Amino acid sequence: MVKLGNSWDEILKDEFRKDYYLKLREFLKEEYSTRTIYPDMHNIFNALKKASYEDVKVVILGQDPYHEPGQAQGLCFSVPDGFPLPPSLKNIYQELAEDLRVVRRSGNLEDWAEQGVLLLNAVLTVRRGQAGSHAGKGWEIFTDRVIELLNERSDPVVFLLWGGYARKKKALITNPRHYVLEAAHPSPLSAYNGWFGCRHFSRANGILESLGKAPIDWKGRA
Repeated sequence: MVKLGNSWDEILKDEFRKDYYLKLREFLKEEYSTRTIYPDMHNIFNALKKASYEDVKVVILGQDPYHEPGQAQGLCFSVPDGFPLPPSLKNIYQELAEDLRVVRRSGNLEDWAEQGVLLLNAVLTVRRGQAGSHAGKGWEIFTDRVIELLNERSDPVVFLLWGGYARKKKALITNPRHYVLEAAHPSPLSAYNGWFGCRHFSRANGILESLGKAPIDWKGRA
């Protein structure tokens, strides 16, 4: 069984035993042994490892990992230090700069995760060079369950839903205690149709502060 090293282990233990997940695991064993798959198998669950269930303050939802060498690290939109910023992340940083006058250079978002920002892709693995190649294999069931479990929390969470794919997940967020902020996807294809100017970073922090929680330091290690 997967070991995440925090409270998710107990909360998700039944999920890891379900038929769909066992089939997904067999599929992944074959894929990792015969193809180039991202991220590294040890980083698949980084989002959950770095933000335990009770520590999640903000959720950002992505679709699937980057599919070029070295980029994917198990956190949506994030790339390791030293990598060029992907287009969507450039636009995320542009909005962050306009919203909070925060300038970030590294694309590594681990510092956000360590503050309780769950950077969750709907699909957690991908074949090299083939975006969406692991869609429909079971990951969506798993990550929807993660969202449902967070929805069950009495402690409020701020969900940031960017783009049509993420906004469909709003149906899973039924608990009125939680907050949902929606915007266009930061991709260059849609950023000028409702991403720029959304001010989600300051708005999320405003909500957290109103709840007596520490705001996210979006600049982090920059």
